[in-house]
Amino acid sequence: MTSLIASAAPANRLVTSEQVAEVVAKTCPSAAYRGKKVLLIVPDGTRTAPVGLLFKTIHAAIGEVTSRLDVMIALGTHQPMSEPEICGRLEISLDERKSAYRRVEFINHEWDNPAALKEVGIISAEEIGKLTDGLFAMDVPVEINKRVFDYDQIIIIGPVFPHEVVGFSGGNKYLFPGVGGPRILNFFHWLGAMVTNPMIIGNKWTPVRRVVDAAGALVTVPKLCFCMAVAPDKSLAGLFAGTPEGAWDAASELSRQLHITYVDRPFKQVLSCCPPMYADVWTGGKAMYKLEPVLADGAELIIYAPHITEVSVTHGKTLLEIGYHCRDYFHKQWDKFKHYPWGVVAHSTHVRGIGTFENGVEKCRVLVTLATGIPESVCKQINLGYRDPKSIRKEDFQNREDEGVLFVPKAGEMLYHLKNPPKWAGGR
Repeated sequence: MTSLIASAAPANRLVTSEQVAEVVAKTCPSAAYRGKKVLLIVPDGTRTAPVGLLFKTIHAAIGEVTSRLDVMIALGTHQPMSEPEICGRLEISLDERKSAYRRVEFINHEWDNPAALKEVGIISAEEIGKLTDGLFAMDVPVEINKRVFDYDQIIIIGPVFPHEVVGFSGGNKYLFPGVGGPRILNFFHWLGAMVTNPMIIGNKWTPVRRVVDAAGALVTVPKLCFCMAVAPDKSLAGLFAGTPEGAWDAASELSRQLHITYVDRPFKQVLSCCPPMYADVWTGGKAMYKLEPVLADGAELIIYAPHITEVSVTHGKTLLEIGYHCRDYFHKQWDKFKHYPWGVVAHSTHVRGIGTFENGVEKCRVLVTLATGIPESVCKQINLGYRDPKSIRKEDFQNREDEGVLFVPKAGEMLYHLKNPPKWAGGR
């Protein structure tokens, strides 16, 4: 059932803590949670949102009446968070952790531990064919962290942004891939790569969203979802509570207004500054995903991130082997690459952008350059350009939009789109 129970989205104003408390009180009446075991599922540190405000408000509302109120970090395949890092995510001090929140268990999702997962069903090949508009026809097993079944209620808390794989993040995506297993994760990431980032990102009803919602329907534990729309200054612009589908539907409409910048013409060069919350190219690739739609043919996008020294903490070995290439490079040599994790192959194509592979020759539409702490030799090995980050002067890229040069001071969450996109980016 898709429904929106409560919301706070004041026009041209921000959501106050009092309004957050009102939404929580309406959706989480303490009497309904007495003696219940409740699991909060929240994003890791790679998502900007006042997660702590929601956590503390919910804890204040039902923490004393529940028999358990725990927190699971929706890591997907990201690295586990330490206790101090989780406290930072929840905006509580270590002293508060030891006192007011001492009963709360912190749980890191374990996507790569089969013993931590439970299969909840299989999306049949016939259904996959319908959901993907005929792109795939294969049985897809759906696994999730088995600890979710230790609880009477799941409460999902997270922001909604334009997303390269699913269209807009949020909702059931905090279950899959947030706390899901590798088979469903790998499948729908490669599905998104086949459709391509420019055709997915910033669109709501994508084939990947349909697959994610179908997987979410297999999780039988009652689910409540708080979806946040976060303003560029990190403040809360909208809060929507209901089913994962209903809350996401409403929040993505506001995200569409907040998080997409439309420009008149493409840029020949972009300096995309990757913030510290992205610790490797695996997460910092968002600095490319959100800008690809406004890159001119032959343009250069520079991912500027001196703090990044690794390709991927989790998947580095695989990426060093396969490198970064366009979709067709892999698709037209599928027998060579089908044994690699499909989600990693998908990431490779998202960072490298669209292109062609004909007669053994790859031609990517744009140049992607790393200005990071990753050595030039490694950049060449993985098929990306290199610039010494010390050679980059931000002022050389600022205030030059009329020249076709764009400076993005905090890349990764704001999506850039052309007002009149070409066919490859969803235009007519």
